[in-house]
Amino acid sequence: MAQQAGQKPAARVIGTNQIDRYEAIELVRRDVAQHPSSVADWVLLGELAQEVATDAPADRAPGYYRLARESFDNAAKLRPTSSVARRIRTVKITLGFRDVRIYYDGSVKRRPVPVETQESIASMNELASIHEFVRRRGEVSRRVFLAHASALAALPHLGRMAEGRTVSQPRFAADPFALGVASGDPDPSGFVIWTRLAPTPLEPGGGMPAELVEVGWEVARDEAMKDIVRTGTAAATPQLGHSVHVELGGLDPDRWYWYRFRAGDATSPIGRARTMPVSSSIPSALNFAFASCQHYEHGLFTSYEHMLKDDLDLMIHLGDYIYEYAGGKNVVRKHHGAEIRSLDDYRARYSQYRSDPHLRNMHARCPWVVTWDDHEVDNNYADAVSEEAGVAPAEFLERRANAYQAYYEMMPLRRRSLPRGPHLELYRTISFGRLATFQVLDTRQYRSDQPNGDGRAPLNKEALDPRNTLLGDRQWGWLQSRLLESRATWNVLAQQVMMGMVGFHRGKESELVYSMDQWPGYAHERMRVVRFLQERRVPNPVVLTGDIHENWVNDLRVDDRRDDLPIVATEFVGTSITSGGNGRATAPNQDKQKAENPCVRFYNAQRGYVRCVLTPKAWRSDYQVVEEITKPGAPVVTRASFVVEAGEAGSKPA
Repeated sequence: MAQQAGQKPAARVIGTNQIDRYEAIELVRRDVAQHPSSVADWVLLGELAQEVATDAPADRAPGYYRLARESFDNAAKLRPTSSVARRIRTVKITLGFRDVRIYYDGSVKRRPVPVETQESIASMNELASIHEFVRRRGEVSRRVFLAHASALAALPHLGRMAEGRTVSQPRFAADPFALGVASGDPDPSGFVIWTRLAPTPLEPGGGMPAELVEVGWEVARDEAMKDIVRTGTAAATPQLGHSVHVELGGLDPDRWYWYRFRAGDATSPIGRARTMPVSSSIPSALNFAFASCQHYEHGLFTSYEHMLKDDLDLMIHLGDYIYEYAGGKNVVRKHHGAEIRSLDDYRARYSQYRSDPHLRNMHARCPWVVTWDDHEVDNNYADAVSEEAGVAPAEFLERRANAYQAYYEMMPLRRRSLPRGPHLELYRTISFGRLATFQVLDTRQYRSDQPNGDGRAPLNKEALDPRNTLLGDRQWGWLQSRLLESRATWNVLAQQVMMGMVGFHRGKESELVYSMDQWPGYAHERMRVVRFLQERRVPNPVVLTGDIHENWVNDLRVDDRRDDLPIVATEFVGTSITSGGNGRATAPNQDKQKAENPCVRFYNAQRGYVRCVLTPKAWRSDYQVVEEITKPGAPVVTRASFVVEAGEAGSKPA
């Protein structure tokens, strides 16, 4: 699935929200300034400029049309024999509901939308995702993505200005707030508060009618909800599973708030959230935790019960929030239903996980910053490639669209992350003043297929292929710009799969083999990322990782196989909440493995989470372990603690 030179990946589709597109143009302009030989970036810039030009004010449209022509012209000059060059004199695109021709002389003409396109738009307007259209056409093109995005363009605003009948005094047979409340993606002026109406969460539709329901919300400075500072209403829409995402702004920086929702006679639990310090401040400390991999069937979420007592400023979840598998046998608690594929399937699975009181209470305790890994869709998927043999990309993208929508519905995400078909922009920046900046990554949606058949393999030609990517071109360009702009003491990559190049022996073979689903399968890009951190002298880089169901501390070099190279960053890998059962404290041949992998400082395979305390002078990570997750009430112990001193690369035991 390697991307050919000059080809633009489908995932680089930009949504139709006006603000998003103007911002995207500026981002891509920066990309082409840094990489003027990228055909893909010039094409993307041209397409974005054309899209904006059709809706821009009359005095601004000519400038965007001119930018579009110049961008396509530059692409054609770079690759004169390509399809870009062949279409440069008459560029035809579909923009929402209109077909536009931009002629080389600069004139613009519009003509009626073809019947074929009208059919696709009608299909999208029924919010049928890409299902029937893809099956009928047998393809997933940019036109399909844009048509779907056009149909969904109004959805981010439904919570504020929904049209049609809205039920203001609904009646519920059971508690509509059974899934609790949550907050997330904080900044200095506000955060997102979330809930979802679902009186019977495991039923299709959550037991809600196909109607818009008015939900009131309040934000206060005190837990008793006496000092109310903000109130409002939102419409919970059936299109988004009656979820509510309220983006708050205008609040005081660096302080705690409390919030709740009301619908009819029902009142939600009270949640607690906080704003971040202003960007110019240097806070004295940040207390947060990170976790991942919470297979419902493998154990109890006891870790969250203990995490609740840690009084955290922030919680970061690094993926595998749910697992997609069918209900198993001889498990601690059983998944509801078969392997999940439909939108209702994914909604019910999230609802089952959120029924756990410890998880629900932890969501209500502090803001969460979330990203996904693979099981939110399907194990080890890569972009449009399913792990299962024989699944066509179009068929898999249908499933991915269902999974992405359910993820958005159940997470405290901002409107910018609203899914558009099988695309959801999740990578973003979260800052805690100048103390720490978190670059939250997505290493699933844009990755090329795993090399070497996705099995463990040596770092051979396939693993070192420079075309392999976990980030994709646009996310990599975004990450570089964010790291260069950062003024933070601690620069954190919050991501999914292990970056440390840790090799294992396979049988009697002497050559070490590596996981191809993790960064070693994309070794060229992995070394490029670490080299960028080193050469651009990014201050105090730290990588946070989940996925592997084990605890690790790795000191990262450009090439971890060479202990003569300088240490650039430290990676803290957190184990699972439950996945894999109780686990083990040590592994066979552990000492030999550490000797053969100079990056490894610590290893443990029990369950738990990692608690981190940051100051301007040091970073401390405490590995919190729950030794028994199959029975309630198990204690937590600190298995190990490591410290990184600011200005000094590498970790050391606390």
